[in-house]
Amino acid sequence: MKEEKTRWKCFLENISVLQWILTFLLFGVACIGLMVCLLFTSLWMLPTLYFIWQLKDWHTPERGGRRTAFVRKWKVWHHVRDYFPMKLVKTAELNPNKNYILGCHPHGVMSMGAFTSFSTEACGFKDIFPGIRSCLCILGCIFKIPLYREYAMATGCYPVSKPSLEYLLSKSGNGNAVVIVIGGAAESLLSRPGVNTVVMKQRKGFVRVALEFGADLVPVYSYGENNIFRQVIFLEGSLGWRLQHLFKKIMGFAPCLFVGEYGFWMPYHCPVTTVVGCPLAVPKRSSPTEEEVDHYHGLYMEALVKLFHEHKVSCGLSDTHKLNIV
Repeated sequence: MKEEKTRWKCFLENISVLQWILTFLLFGVACIGLMVCLLFTSLWMLPTLYFIWQLKDWHTPERGGRRTAFVRKWKVWHHVRDYFPMKLVKTAELNPNKNYILGCHPHGVMSMGAFTSFSTEACGFKDIFPGIRSCLCILGCIFKIPLYREYAMATGCYPVSKPSLEYLLSKSGNGNAVVIVIGGAAESLLSRPGVNTVVMKQRKGFVRVALEFGADLVPVYSYGENNIFRQVIFLEGSLGWRLQHLFKKIMGFAPCLFVGEYGFWMPYHCPVTTVVGCPLAVPKRSSPTEEEVDHYHGLYMEALVKLFHEHKVSCGLSDTHKLNIV
């Protein structure tokens, strides 16, 4: 009986992870295709009414969205967590009377650690940080896709845009932890097992926003995120490299060629531990100067490096591993 239960659990974990991968890769295209196809059937009224409603609802993602506890607590996310497994670690308290910007590193291929930790309750964010509301900010283009936008909002995702950040940090009360994967598409192209490279030397916009709204900065590092896939890395200047960067420039994200277990899309069973660091106090400045932005950006990078080295051994890395910031 125990063996059968174990096999069933493994099956549920594999199916849960597979649905997440397929959703990430294909759900947007499927939603667009479905709506377009319905326009040429007897059900054409359904997508027509939806498009009209979407136009009226266009700015909702940037005005608090429609997060749903039911979706965030789906049992499927617990199976995703157990597949690797994933864990969320707290190093300091977050004051519910303040707002925060959590810079999450590294991006990895799909930011699975960030999504599971901050857009679901599988890792226990609400219990670990009582009174804090996690808000994962992602590419704004996703919220323009019919149906997909509803799913993204239900999980508690928001566009990583200035109006969205302004709403979350000034018009949505206190206790908001706005999570931004700082390295974005550029960092995803650098993801490879055993390598800890983050893109942020020129990423200062999040620091400027933190100063404008007086939100404390919190470094976050997901150990193991780069190990769950094996990415095909193109040589700089090659055709593949140029096509990836052209696509990133046009669409805002980079298409990564990767493999997992059995040469398929299933990720490797590698532990992913997301460690939330100590808050870095940031003053409120309505018009921060470049010197102030550079100062707090430097302090943030120092805090990230400190966090990485303090927890790397306990999270499965050797003492010789370094954090490379580009």
